[in-house]
Amino acid sequence: MPAKKIAKSEKVEVKKEAAPKVAVKKAAVKSDSVQLSVPMFGLDGSKDGTLSLPEEIFGAKVNKKLLSQALRVYINNNTAHFSNTKTRGEVKGSTRKVRMQKGTGGARHGSARAPIFVGGGIALGPKYRKTELDLPKKMKRAALISALSAKVADQEVMGITGLDKVVGKTKEMVAFLNKTALKNVLIVIGEKNEKLQRAVKNLEKVSSTLASQVDLLELTKFKNIMFTKDAIEKLQLRINKAEKVEAVK
Repeated sequence: MPAKKIAKSEKVEVKKEAAPKVAVKKAAVKSDSVQLSVPMFGLDGSKDGTLSLPEEIFGAKVNKKLLSQALRVYINNNTAHFSNTKTRGEVKGSTRKVRMQKGTGGARHGSARAPIFVGGGIALGPKYRKTELDLPKKMKRAALISALSAKVADQEVMGITGLDKVVGKTKEMVAFLNKTALKNVLIVIGEKNEKLQRAVKNLEKVSSTLASQVDLLELTKFKNIMFTKDAIEKLQLRINKAEKVEAVK
């Protein structure tokens, strides 16, 4: 008898059930903001410790596209077109034809308000144009933060102390700049200081401004930015206050 063929045993695949995924929620740990430090100078030009800068303002990621857009808006809004001349349809005067069309031997003319006559309209004069561009407050604030962060990254931000002892003399600020080897400086202060303003008024590449008024355009005009300690606090309050107002809206 022929041997019976033995059927090959079928492989039985056993599917292993995957273990159920358990979603583990990571505890949100809110770390304190890292403080950046920059050198601080005294009024005599010597180094006087360091100045701590909040990371959320001076250590943010620089948005170059936003900086370019905001700078374009600021520059454009500083160059308005207010000149306006009147055309022949806007000046006062009769529209009666000056003389007969033919038979006088003179040129053909219509209204006396034509540009060819004295007191007539202007043919191709400048006209008022509204060229003001808008930038949302949120974008303005983000652009300011980007500009400050870029300045810190380029090591162009410093601190200054002792401005309450400023006499108001230009030679005092010139001596300070010579000792620190700085030539192009914007000093940002927390409160109005008339003596400081008088001391820097006659210096071409030195200026002072309040922390509540500093903007992107002003930051780009100067290479180095110097902050007082109270200016940092006022700037932080200004930005945090704007964020709270937007959160409420």
